[in-house]
Amino acid sequence: MSGLQLMWFVLIGVLFSGFFFLEGFDFGVGMSVQTLAHNEKEKDQIINTIGPVWDGNEVWLLTAGGAMFASFPYWYASLFSGYYLILFIILFGLIIRGVSFEFRHKVPEKNKNFWNWTLSIGSFIVPFFFGLLFISLVQGMPIDADGNMTATFTDYVNVFSVVGGVALTLLCYLHGLNYISLKTEGPVREHARNYAKLLYYVLYVGLVLFAVLMYFQTDFFAKNAVLTTVLVVTIVLLTIFANVSVFKEKELAAFLASGLTLVVLVVLLFTGLFPRVMISSLGSQFDILIKDASSTPYTLKLMTYISFTLLPFVLAYTAWAYYVFRRRVTLDVKGY
Repeated sequence: MSGLQLMWFVLIGVLFSGFFFLEGFDFGVGMSVQTLAHNEKEKDQIINTIGPVWDGNEVWLLTAGGAMFASFPYWYASLFSGYYLILFIILFGLIIRGVSFEFRHKVPEKNKNFWNWTLSIGSFIVPFFFGLLFISLVQGMPIDADGNMTATFTDYVNVFSVVGGVALTLLCYLHGLNYISLKTEGPVREHARNYAKLLYYVLYVGLVLFAVLMYFQTDFFAKNAVLTTVLVVTIVLLTIFANVSVFKEKELAAFLASGLTLVVLVVLLFTGLFPRVMISSLGSQFDILIKDASSTPYTLKLMTYISFTLLPFVLAYTAWAYYVFRRRVTLDVKGY
């Protein structure tokens, strides 16, 4: 395995980490529209917290997919063909979310509820099915010597993958609640804080169940018990820190901790995959390795030059956008 192959594998992990940190609270905010707000004004206030940034956050997912296509075409081909239906459902969720932002503020008040539900349902679909995808991926799928996946329903949907989907959805929801607490004033802020205080106890149960299933259903602990244990413990400690921060009303600390929990979860999944990109349940000889799935050295080198030239501008723009819209959102602010 070359240094460039390893770098691009790590970079794709970084892109997915950035996606779940930023878009994770978008999903949580979207789900909160129908579960947290008590009236239409509060729903407007909640949506206004992400109105200026949600579409920019989704760019991280597009970039991760594009990077995978260019740097690991064999991985991209096997993953996207094997998970075609799940990725189609995720795309459907992303589409109806985007459409709801554009239409809900253009329709009469009596028709807004339809688009509110569209936003909440779309925001639930994406993290839940991403959880199904990633957990079934690390659990192992029936992949043959040609990289073709011949999976059945239970390969995609089983106890472990469903627990993973629910856990990721709950993590995103709590991340969104922490963001709402950080970005709003008034009753919505209190609602978000109170919801988070209760749901963190549910998350503890989910994380314990997730860790137990990971021990029995993956080879993560067998491959590298120390690193896997450290990452699992880090996820638990970050969750506890976020929970304590919510009770102490340290909103920024709670938000950063919940976001870092999602980042460490992605790190756990990628370190468990390494040095593979796809795990075959038919036998380790059919695993797709990083060194076999990548593009040519010339392609990787060219992509590296282009990426590191453009990356500072993208990061600078993202930081500037969040700085401009840094103020808290009140009930009387109009927008999305």
